[in-house]
Amino acid sequence: MPNFRYKIRDKHGRASTGMIEGESKESAAGHFKQMGYVPILIEEQKPGVVNFSPFQKFFNRVSQEELIVFTRQLMTLQQAGVAILVSLGSISEQVSNPYFKRIIEEISNDIESGKSFSDSLSRFPLVFSDIYINMVRSGEAGGILDDVLDRLAALMEHEQEIRMKVKQAIRYPLLVMMVISMVFPLLVIFVIPKFSALFARFGADLPLPTKILLAAHFILSHYWPFIILAMIALIFLFRRAVNTKSGRYMWDGIKLKMPVFGRLFLKVSMSRFSRMTALLSASGIPIINTLEIVRDSLGNRVIAESIDNIIQGIGEGKGIAQPMKASGLFPGIVIQMVKIGEETGKMNELLHKVSDYYDSQVDYTVKNLTTLIEPILIFALGGMVLIMALGIFMPMWNLISVFRQ
Repeated sequence: MPNFRYKIRDKHGRASTGMIEGESKESAAGHFKQMGYVPILIEEQKPGVVNFSPFQKFFNRVSQEELIVFTRQLMTLQQAGVAILVSLGSISEQVSNPYFKRIIEEISNDIESGKSFSDSLSRFPLVFSDIYINMVRSGEAGGILDDVLDRLAALMEHEQEIRMKVKQAIRYPLLVMMVISMVFPLLVIFVIPKFSALFARFGADLPLPTKILLAAHFILSHYWPFIILAMIALIFLFRRAVNTKSGRYMWDGIKLKMPVFGRLFLKVSMSRFSRMTALLSASGIPIINTLEIVRDSLGNRVIAESIDNIIQGIGEGKGIAQPMKASGLFPGIVIQMVKIGEETGKMNELLHKVSDYYDSQVDYTVKNLTTLIEPILIFALGGMVLIMALGIFMPMWNLISVFRQ
C-alpha cells in the first residue's frame, strides 16, 4: 500500500505531521476523522528513483550496518555545527555502496531545492523506515536533530543486536532440520533399493515399515519432478496467502503460538514496542502518532490489532493501560509499568525499563534454547532412525527365520 504524508489538527487545534500507510487518500482521511482529528493535508509520497539497471536494482540495498554508520556520522557532524548539506556531502564521499551514495546525493538535491531533510528521506521508504523519518521530522521541528539522530542510532543498534540473537537462536534447529530433510530422502532413494532387491530374491514377506519405505522410494524416484513443482507451488501459494490481510494475520498468530519460539518472538516484540514507544514519545511525537508508527513497525498483525484497540481506547479517554489489559496479549509487567507511568508521568523511563527487562528475557531464552528444543530434535531424529531401522532390520529377521527352516 502507498504511503501518505499527513498534517492533522486535534480538537484543541494542535497540529501534527507524519506518515501513514493506506489504500487511498480518502481511506487515510477517514481514519483520522474516525479518531477525532481534522485532516489538513494528505499527499501520497512517491518512492525515490535511483537510476540503476534492473539487474543492479535486484542486488542493491542498504544494510542496517550502513544505515547505523550513516546516522552516527551525521549525528557527529550535526553536533559539531556543520550544515546539513555539507554533512551529507562529506558522508557521501566516504560511502562505498554506490546505491546508498546515489540516494544521499538525491537527498542533498532535494534539500537544495527547498525540501526538508525528513521530506527528502520519505522518498526512500525501503531505506528509511517510518520511525526514522518521523523522529527526524520531530528533531527538525524541535531543533534537536543531533539528539534525535543519537537516539535513532542507539535504537538501530539495539534492533541489530536483537536480530542477531534471534538468528543465532534459530540457526542450530534449522540446520538439524535441513540435515534431516536431506538425509532421509537420500537414504530412501539409494539405500532402500539395495535391501529390497535382497528381500525380493528370497521371497520374504515384507513388514509394513518396509512397504512404506519402498512406496516412498517409488514415489521419490518416479515422481520427483512433480514433487519439486508441488513444493514450489506450495511456497508460492504460502507467500501469496501471507501477503493477504487475513493470511498474514493467521500466520502471525501461528508464530506467536509456536512451541518455544512463540515466546521468543513475543518477548522480542514487547521489547521493540516498549523501546520504540519510549523513544518516539521522548522525541515529542504525540502518543497516538507514536502508536501508529510503532504498530506498522513491529511486523506482526496480531500485535498491530491490539495496538489499534489501544489507539481507539485513547480516543475514548480510557488511557493506555486499560485497553492493553483488555487485549489479553500484553503481559502483566508491561501493563503495570504503563499504568504507573501514566500515574507518575514517567512513561518513557518506565518503558525503557520494560524494554531492558525483555532484553534480559530474550538473552535468557536464547542461551537456553538448545536445552528447550533438544526434546523436539531428539524426537525427530529418533523417529527417522526408528522408521529406517524397522524398515531394514525387520525383513532381515524374517530372512533369518526362513534360513532356519
